[in-house]
Amino acid sequence: MGFYKDRAAPYATAAVRLWRQQRRAMRERSSPLFVEAYVTSIARRVPMLYLVILFDVGLLDVSFHGVAPVAVQAIGVVLAAVAGVRGRAWRPRRMAALSLDGKRAALRRMSFVGGVFSLAFMTWTVLLSMYGSIEQAMLVHYVLAVTAFAAVVALAQAPRTAFNVALSFSVPATAVFLASHNADAILLALVQSVLTATMLIAILTNHREFVRRELNGQRLARRLAHTARESRANYHRATIDDLTGVLNRGAILEVLRDDLVAGADACSWLALADLDGFKHVNDTYGHAAGDAVLRAVAARIGMQPGVHAHGRLGGDEFAILFDGAFSPAQVCAASRALSDAVSQPIPFNGTQLRVLCSIGLYRADGAIGQVAGIGDTSALTSALTSALTSDSLERADAALYKAKQQGDGAVVMFGTNDEAAHRQRAVMTRQFHDSVLEDRLRLVYQPVIDTRNGRIVGAEAFARWSPDGRTWQAPAKFMAMAHATGRMSEVTRLVLTRALMECRPAENGIALSINLSPRDVVRDGVAEVLAAITADAGGRPSDLILEVTERALIDDPRRATRQLEALREHGFRIALDDFGAGWSSLSQLRDLPLDLIKLHGALAEALPGDPGARAVAGAIVALTWQLGLGCTIKGIETEAQAKAARALGIIRMQGYHFGAPDSAAVMLAGVKRAVA
Repeated sequence: MGFYKDRAAPYATAAVRLWRQQRRAMRERSSPLFVEAYVTSIARRVPMLYLVILFDVGLLDVSFHGVAPVAVQAIGVVLAAVAGVRGRAWRPRRMAALSLDGKRAALRRMSFVGGVFSLAFMTWTVLLSMYGSIEQAMLVHYVLAVTAFAAVVALAQAPRTAFNVALSFSVPATAVFLASHNADAILLALVQSVLTATMLIAILTNHREFVRRELNGQRLARRLAHTARESRANYHRATIDDLTGVLNRGAILEVLRDDLVAGADACSWLALADLDGFKHVNDTYGHAAGDAVLRAVAARIGMQPGVHAHGRLGGDEFAILFDGAFSPAQVCAASRALSDAVSQPIPFNGTQLRVLCSIGLYRADGAIGQVAGIGDTSALTSALTSALTSDSLERADAALYKAKQQGDGAVVMFGTNDEAAHRQRAVMTRQFHDSVLEDRLRLVYQPVIDTRNGRIVGAEAFARWSPDGRTWQAPAKFMAMAHATGRMSEVTRLVLTRALMECRPAENGIALSINLSPRDVVRDGVAEVLAAITADAGGRPSDLILEVTERALIDDPRRATRQLEALREHGFRIALDDFGAGWSSLSQLRDLPLDLIKLHGALAEALPGDPGARAVAGAIVALTWQLGLGCTIKGIETEAQAKAARALGIIRMQGYHFGAPDSAAVMLAGVKRAVA
């Protein structure tokens, strides 16, 4: 016995392994994706299976009409009705509409119903085969085999149901055949067994392949979905501003380029919007408040009728594309409505934030669209589109600059009258960029007089720049170019160095005044830089008065105050220039680190005949005495103005009445004459 046991053990192990493999092969996946796959695959085949069953039942009922009892034939009618109901229930469209739970329930019902229906069908055909001729019995066997094969094929993606159906057909049939003790019937039973085994193997193989294909498909779908998500994320990163959720600079400019290529009829109005007071919000309430303002403004722009695209260019500047069908009057009205909407309060942490919105408008002619249709001109079209986009931005920016100068959220359209000035400014900007400043920059000095003795006690340096060496321009005309070309720090260094070397304030006993630009005032480290330049030029910070305008304090008051304090710590004296105009407030004289103030020339002009101007100037002078500050009035052009200023107690004056700006030699000659 031990010998046979040892010989049989490998076969038993192989049988167990085969059985486990078959069980794994028959295991149906229960994940949602597989449930969907099972239902979709089966729903395409099951209705056809029930049509085959309806045909077979009808065929057998007709064949056995009058031969089999009515009760037996009635069973066929019931089976046909059940087949019709089940076939209708498994229509693909109906199954697709079911929920996931509904599809799971349908698969469970199918396993039970399939086995019961197959057993009933088998029982009915066996009953039929007991009546009629041998030919009719053979027809029953043939129909039974065809139906069983069709059922197994249709249910290949539901192996458990297919297995139940196969057993329901084959086991009773084999039992009937063997019970007849007929040689032919025994052969039929053998054929039935082989066919059933073949079909079961086919079911298992087909299901394994189905699972493999479905898994591969799901993996591919996941990879494609991941790729799509990455693509969307990359597109979002490339085109969307993270803070506001609107288009970023590159994306909105791309939309503008597309408009320009489309031609004049489709070309949009380009609007550049800048927020006035945004830095104040950031400095006062923090960057979180500033971010809230930017998000709110972006949302309000998007809600404005006529805006078909908008994006954030950077900082607090937005680009807006208005409908190209708008007339100039309509786009101006839409822009004013937008400016009004932006100026409405923005809630933030229990407070109301407010900013104003200045807007510059420009519409390109869209001529690039005509070039794009002439032959193969893709390179030319791209170059022209880029140039036209840049030109559009420059002109809209020029209009925005004028709007900001007007203030109060103004809207300015770049018109035909602005074109000549813009072209001239562009030419001059290029000239300034390319010029050698040491050769093209010179200084003139206007004396500051102590009216008690007529002596020159100081001088203010003014820079002059020449594009050609013959005509000289004042800072008001070239300072913006210095900022635009990034040469402002170079101008400041050159002016300070040359002024110290030409005037030698310590030797000549005068105070030398130098104007700082608003950007110089808020630039980090400016105190150290100016101190180093002064030392290299052989001067002392105490010999210099650095004049700053109120504009510098408006833009970034906290940073400006810190930089002014740092300058004073290095020994420089600070003067607040053009005081008494614009947003001037007497409280500034108390809060700012100042040494003296210079009254605006408009006050000097109004002093002789305007009591209100005299009252304002008198109040300022009195306050400067109390605060220990010096006071100078500029713009004195007549003796009447000088007399009115002296009556208010002002003793330091500057203006054409005492001397026009001139070279250092002329100014120093005046100093020597006064001493003599």
